[in-house]
Amino acid sequence: MAAGLAHAEEAVPPAVANPLPTTTTPGPAGPGSPDVPVPAQAGAAPAATPTAAPRKTLVETPGDANDVDTVSLPAKPAAILAGRAKWEEAVPSLKAAFQRIEADLAKAGIAPVGRPLAVFAKTDDDGFQYDAMIPIAAMPDPKPAEVDGLRFGTTPSGKALRFPHRGSYDEIDGTYETLTAYLDAKDVVVQDRFIEEYVTDLNDKADEKLDVNIYALPK
Repeated sequence: MAAGLAHAEEAVPPAVANPLPTTTTPGPAGPGSPDVPVPAQAGAAPAATPTAAPRKTLVETPGDANDVDTVSLPAKPAAILAGRAKWEEAVPSLKAAFQRIEADLAKAGIAPVGRPLAVFAKTDDDGFQYDAMIPIAAMPDPKPAEVDGLRFGTTPSGKALRFPHRGSYDEIDGTYETLTAYLDAKDVVVQDRFIEEYVTDLNDKADEKLDVNIYALPK
């Protein structure tokens, strides 16, 4: 991603499911014996295990895998964690940030509802600074103070150009090159930040099934 983001910035002005409980056949009850649960009758349907609702992308309408489209990003409340990483450590650093956010949200009893995002604000030859975000249903009231770098805010919003990336993270530079060429051809000036939304989980940089939406926000 290093070359792709750097190239893009040169082109524009800076600006588990729970197991079912087991039951045992009770022995003969005697005086003072504790109550023993009675096993379910044969043929009885097991209790349904609740499943979490699928997390939504910022724009629910999927984009064309071979084209760029203009979308409107809504401002979503989110848990945010800032970080910095070297280019070769991009995937493990972002993955760790998302895991930290997920763990803190679970402790607070707050359910994530959106796909993870990374907002790249500053880049250089050595690495990049980012805000890792996970959208939530509503802002906690009162809004919690920042704790160990984790804060609550909103996702970037407004008109955006969506560039789809399908393939490994190792190959994402090619998508940024396409993005840069498109902006040059259309003479579009964008803000000095790019947003990556991970439609599928960011687990390994060589995962060929990775699905990412890249957003550029015109000025």
